[in-house]
Amino acid sequence: MNISAAGALASPASRRELNKAATRQNITEAALGLLRANGPGNFTAEDIAEAAGISRRTFFNYFNSTDAALAAITHGFLDNAIQQLRLRPAGEPIMESAQAALMALADPAAVAPLAELFSLTSESALMSQSELAAWDYCREQITGVVRERTSGAAGDLYAHALAGSVIACGKAALETWFRQWGPDLSAESLAALRGQLIDAMALLGSGFTAPQPSPRSS
Repeated sequence: MNISAAGALASPASRRELNKAATRQNITEAALGLLRANGPGNFTAEDIAEAAGISRRTFFNYFNSTDAALAAITHGFLDNAIQQLRLRPAGEPIMESAQAALMALADPAAVAPLAELFSLTSESALMSQSELAAWDYCREQITGVVRERTSGAAGDLYAHALAGSVIACGKAALETWFRQWGPDLSAESLAALRGQLIDAMALLGSGFTAPQPSPRSS
């Protein structure tokens, strides 16, 4: 069901939330479109507001900067992954849950906005603070999931170290993918990125056991 159809059936409060979500999405899509056209740092909040068909004031009701509007794309993907992680069985090993959460995002297009944002800003320091904030937010969420799964018995060091390792592996997967595929956002490339993310979690789950080379025939 799309946002318009859902709104027709929702309560007034729910409709307000749906309208807010639609406006937020509209702003991030406008920001991404300007990033494609102009490159990092070459457009303003006013430009985004105009492209989204809203006022400057409305823009700042949702985001405090152009970078924050773009970083919301990273937030969106990470929020979906965290939601899938929380749906996994409580007794399942956390790394198996992390792999399954990523596999649940079955459509390679689910990673497309994240991949495009990374490819368009990979050589720019302008978004570093907002991007770091998005990843730090995700790390905090994973730390919370680990604490819930272990009822705190594993301790803070375990929860923080594991969450930090998951984030580091996610970033490594993005960087490795970009070195191999560059700005290519074809279905094949996006499927490769999704595979890299899943494989990175598998490496972490195995304790980074190096794959053994295939034996050569004599």
